[in-house]
Amino acid sequence: MEESYKDRTSLVKGAKDIAKEVKRQAVKKMNKAVDKAQDGYTQRSYNRFQDEEDDDDYYVQGGNYGIEANDDEGSSEATEGHDEDDEIYEGEYQGIPNMGQGKDGMVALGQSMHDEYKDRRELETERKADEEELAQQYELIIQECGHGRFQWALFFVLGMALMADGVEVFVVGFVLPSAETDMCIPNSGSGWLGSIVYLGMMVGAFFWGGLADKVGRRQSLLICMSVNGFFAFLSSFVQGYGFFLFCRLFSGFGIGGAVPIVFSYFSEVLAREKRGEHLSWLCMFWMIGGIYASAMAWAIIPHYGWSFSMGSAYQFHSWRVFVIVCALPCVSSVVALTFMPESPRFLLEVGKHDEAWMILKQIHDTNMRARGQPEKVFTVNRIKTPKQIDELIEIESDTGTWYRRCLVRIRTELYGIWLTFMRCFNYPVKDNTIKLTAVWFTLSFGYYGLSVWFPDVIKHLQSDEYASRVKHFRNEEVSHFVFNFTLENQIHSNGEYINDRFIMMKFKSVTFEDSLFKNCVFEDITSLNTYFRNCTFVNTTFYNTDLEQYKFVDSDFINCTFFHIRTGCQISFDDDYSAYWIYFVNFLGTLAVLPGNIVSALLMDRIGRLTMLGGSMVLSGISCFFLWFGTSESMMIGMLCLYNGLTISAWNSLDVITVELYPTDRRATGFGFLNALCKAAAVLGNLIFGSLVGITKAIPILLASTVLVCGGLVGLRLPDTRTQVLM
Repeated sequence: MEESYKDRTSLVKGAKDIAKEVKRQAVKKMNKAVDKAQDGYTQRSYNRFQDEEDDDDYYVQGGNYGIEANDDEGSSEATEGHDEDDEIYEGEYQGIPNMGQGKDGMVALGQSMHDEYKDRRELETERKADEEELAQQYELIIQECGHGRFQWALFFVLGMALMADGVEVFVVGFVLPSAETDMCIPNSGSGWLGSIVYLGMMVGAFFWGGLADKVGRRQSLLICMSVNGFFAFLSSFVQGYGFFLFCRLFSGFGIGGAVPIVFSYFSEVLAREKRGEHLSWLCMFWMIGGIYASAMAWAIIPHYGWSFSMGSAYQFHSWRVFVIVCALPCVSSVVALTFMPESPRFLLEVGKHDEAWMILKQIHDTNMRARGQPEKVFTVNRIKTPKQIDELIEIESDTGTWYRRCLVRIRTELYGIWLTFMRCFNYPVKDNTIKLTAVWFTLSFGYYGLSVWFPDVIKHLQSDEYASRVKHFRNEEVSHFVFNFTLENQIHSNGEYINDRFIMMKFKSVTFEDSLFKNCVFEDITSLNTYFRNCTFVNTTFYNTDLEQYKFVDSDFINCTFFHIRTGCQISFDDDYSAYWIYFVNFLGTLAVLPGNIVSALLMDRIGRLTMLGGSMVLSGISCFFLWFGTSESMMIGMLCLYNGLTISAWNSLDVITVELYPTDRRATGFGFLNALCKAAAVLGNLIFGSLVGITKAIPILLASTVLVCGGLVGLRLPDTRTQVLM
């Protein structure tokens, strides 16, 4: 018994000695690390220092320090008699384990101090290595989760947001003619409505894309779609043109974030072999948005009986009903997004491992239950998270008031967005950004330029035909006659109208020049594009008409009276089928992209993104030369459908390439910048091509074909991303 007690005493004493020696060595090594750091060690000396520590086989695991020892020597009996010194050692170097740091979660001694002395370039190098490892691991995890019910649910939710973007682009063109008439917009101000929406979308694409890389895809998409829905709904009720422009500006600002966020969001839950095809299917919702807007405009706007008024000041016409209906896809997407989770790839990128794991498990379980395999277990336990680099932000000490705190937060976020944007021009994505900029600009300039040019040419052909059928009446003398029928497309010159009555009639594109109206009565008159130039009115009465002062140009009134003049512009085109024609043309042009969408979705992963992008743009450029033969409305409509069908494949492949070429931490920012550039090119194309309508065909044809072919050739120089994981 006594011998056993002596053995146990010596064992305890030996354990104490080992513990004290370990503590002494640990302190010695920590002092050595501090001395080296203070002496300004270089990266090479730092690596040698780590190698020295690794040779000692001394690790921290799970926040506890230990040494390699025999299991018998490290038993609980050996530490049963530890003293206070040992107790200090046991918790002295406790730390929080950092997921993904080191191999199998093990970090070398002093790791928490090492990052303080590394420069930013070293930390970014380590982060880049972590991101590459995460990209490979994440691809395997998504493949394990499978493609099923979750992806299809997210597909339709994000599709509604993309559909709202398509509606926003078309709604301005459909509303513009009616809004101009309803709000008495002069020709000089009518172009502002189309430009202001694109301006809002341009700023919104850049802002919301950058914000999505800072706060998350889902949250940014929810906010931007809510902004769009609110201001779109509000614009249907405002009466003043200035306030209407303000609402449409912010509506465009909100919807500008839809495209960059939607494609970034959806690409991050797709496996490599599914990404190209399903992103192309997602593009179909933009086409569906255009078809929806065309069909609703066709069904609603010409039905002027749907309108109501409150006095002469407030008019709610059918085009306002159309604006409300067009806001429904946006509202639907906002409601559906509240039930969807954040992108797990984004959460991993910002270091939120547990939240990302829970969402990935949700994706796995949802898809497995839909397949009838609920017993299948999600086997992933730990996911690599990139090293988080803290941003040093200077905040003023005087931030007590709420508005100063808001200003500081806004300034900080904007500065962060700008820094992320500048990183899009850093190696290794700099060359890709420059090439993508050229492709996006040329495709947008050619597509939107000709898309505006086609309808304008068709309207110009219609106007020429309408003007060729105008009727001229000269030196007519009419007395004691009652006009109670419609006058349309007529010019009356040097006429005399004595004791005539114009009752319950409509003037449509009628002009009276150098005419005399004596003892006449105008009652219940509705007019459109009607003017009295250099006319004289003597003892004439106007009752309940819309003949306002601006319709009388250089005219004289002698002893005339006006009663109940209707102010504002009156919409009354009951027998005018031109509105139906415009909506029908846009409907056909949008529907023509359906075959191109189907072909691009089926072939995206088979022939590759670059072949489809370059081939589609070159073919679109060649198709422009067929415009030489567009001498009638039907031929121009055919050319429009052919052109739209060819360019849609280029758009789909460009969207896929863009999300695959940018890493996760700047994917939405880069996409947002390129989408903003797209809107700027669209405005420029509208201005240039619109100014050439009716002048010449040669310049638009040569300009569009040149930029499209050049853009396609640049696109062929982009790297092929078909076999790459999502970086």
